[in-house]
Amino acid sequence: MSDLSVKLQSAGRLARWRVMARVGIRMMLHDRLKSIGTLVGVVFATLLVNQQAGTFLGLMQKNVMLVHNTRADLWVIPGTLPTLQPTTPMSIAVLHRAQVTRGVGWAEPLAYGGGSVKVPNGGTEQVTIVGTRLPRAAGGPWNVVQGNVSSLSEPGAMFFEDSEREKLGGINMRSRREVNNRRVHAVGFTWGLIPFGPAYAFTDYETAKDMLGLARDQTHFVLVGVAQGENVVTVRNRLREQIPSAQVLTRAEFERKIVMYILTRTAIGITFGTSALFGLIVGFVIVALTMFSAVIDNLREFGTLKAIGATNSDLAFLLFVQSVLFALMGTLIGLTLVTRMSEGIRSANLALVLPPQLFLGTAVGMVVLCVFASSLALLRVRKVEPGMVFR
Repeated sequence: MSDLSVKLQSAGRLARWRVMARVGIRMMLHDRLKSIGTLVGVVFATLLVNQQAGTFLGLMQKNVMLVHNTRADLWVIPGTLPTLQPTTPMSIAVLHRAQVTRGVGWAEPLAYGGGSVKVPNGGTEQVTIVGTRLPRAAGGPWNVVQGNVSSLSEPGAMFFEDSEREKLGGINMRSRREVNNRRVHAVGFTWGLIPFGPAYAFTDYETAKDMLGLARDQTHFVLVGVAQGENVVTVRNRLREQIPSAQVLTRAEFERKIVMYILTRTAIGITFGTSALFGLIVGFVIVALTMFSAVIDNLREFGTLKAIGATNSDLAFLLFVQSVLFALMGTLIGLTLVTRMSEGIRSANLALVLPPQLFLGTAVGMVVLCVFASSLALLRVRKVEPGMVFR
């Protein structure tokens, strides 16, 4: 302690902070049980927050994947449609107006609606029918694991979801089924194309029209590709002038519209947000209690530090170093565990989406949480009297 006292008395501000950092680390290593308890709090908060956030992002990705994976720059949808869902058909005149608008490279119709598949055991299973026009097939399918998209040109050809083959009665390549009273056969399979509702099933546009009861002069959506060299926003504005009765949205705008609908019109945002907040609160309570308990158990040590010249600022830096180290170590362990968990539970129905931005945000958030928790302990440290060492 005499050497430490000399260092504190003679050192400048940066040197004093280095001394306090070393003392703080030694205290962490000395009281291992308290340190492990604090780490557990950070790990728990990291796990729960990332699990909830990753699941939420996975659900959002599921619901925007059709819009995200189409090869269209713009979507023309009915004027009152709040999100991507089966809708009242639009006039095919919308397609024709889009095709002749300056800056449009191509425009194609898309059929979209619910389908009922009769399975061999006599039951039915639901699918979401997506009718795309060949040969461009701008509306999908994608994530193809078996078959060739060009096979959709065959009469009654259809792509189904690979993970639901047993659910559809053990369907295989060339298996025949009846969808909306129309005989079809499987020519390929996709993987993971399951939104909130039934899995996507892709077929040729004309076949889908027949299944969904679309008249010759109707379509559900229009997909638009902007001509090379044209600005997407400029072409969007031209289309809005040409088709005032419909909504014309860029791909990103339509994705945001879907996400906002889910957040504001369903309980998903509240449910996952509450769970994530619960994780933060529990983690904060654990970290705050363990750090405060560690301070109480080491009051004489803090009194000794004050007696040999440490100021409240020095002790605050000591707690700051401890809280940052707890946050970074706990976050690293927690993110490693949640990544392994994500790999273990990955399925066609749901996969955790864990972007780098989420990891970075978690690290920053945990540092803030731990620093704030340590500030409660600092309130007790400030009241420590150097004279208590001699009592």
